Amino acid sequence: MSIVIPAYNEESVIRQCLIAAIYQSMPAHEILVVNNRSTDRTADIVRQMQLEYPESAIHLLEQNQVQGLIPTRNFGLDHATGDVLGRIDADSVLEPDWVETVQAGFSDPEVAAATGPVVYYDMPMRRWGLKADDKMRQLVLKLARNQYHFLFGSNMALRRTAWEQIRDHTCLDEKDEMHEDIDISLHLAEQDLVIRYIPTMVSGMSARRLENSPKDYRYYVTRFDRTYRAHQIDKRVLKIPMLIFMSIYYPAKIMRAVHTARTARASTIPR
Repeated sequence: MSIVIPAYNEESVIRQCLIAAIYQSMPAHEILVVNNRSTDRTADIVRQMQLEYPESAIHLLEQNQVQGLIPTRNFGLDHATGDVLGRIDADSVLEPDWVETVQAGFSDPEVAAATGPVVYYDMPMRRWGLKADDKMRQLVLKLARNQYHFLFGSNMALRRTAWEQIRDHTCLDEKDEMHEDIDISLHLAEQDLVIRYIPTMVSGMSARRLENSPKDYRYYVTRFDRTYRAHQIDKRVLKIPMLIFMSIYYPAKIMRAVHTARTARASTIPR
């Protein structure tokens, strides 16, 4: 399988992302970092890692035609050569068995795409958070009577043939108003392609979204609604993730600030 990582100014996280993608129980066929006009050291760090890990198929692609996640994502998926295309974010940190778990999930020929829960590695009580994330996703799936399940951009994979089937139908979202991963999910559903939720397909991700202002965070969360409206879907159950994300903003922001302060203080204590 291929792992595709869109990246824009990700010098602070891209190395840890690649380390996790390299050290897998089953190696990926290739790891593609798609650099989108970064002005920091993102590309330099990837080139350095290519030298450090020559046995790992790390490829640096440049998507300079247009700024944006969707064209960068599409560029990476179009250039990937695996039969299964994993897609993660630059701040994702895959569990060591992620590739193996994904490959096992796609051994079922019915599966067109798959996703799993995430653990927020820069938050306290990480394992509790993973369980909560898993329970929330399974609850939404149950309430939706398995009619809708959504891929998560930090932790998803789809079959190459499925991508080729929906590629020209996915929304370009030039105004940057939607959740691009939900858009992909809805286009898969429109083609009656099966999305499988795999609880053991775990990826870490940063909670850095909490650094946004309340206004920006609200805009991010309400992308759910705008994506559904673009697809003319109006189901109350699909609003559950949006309501949960809205309700946890302030408590989670405080928890992360306390955790960050404690971590910083611990690192300055002489050993």
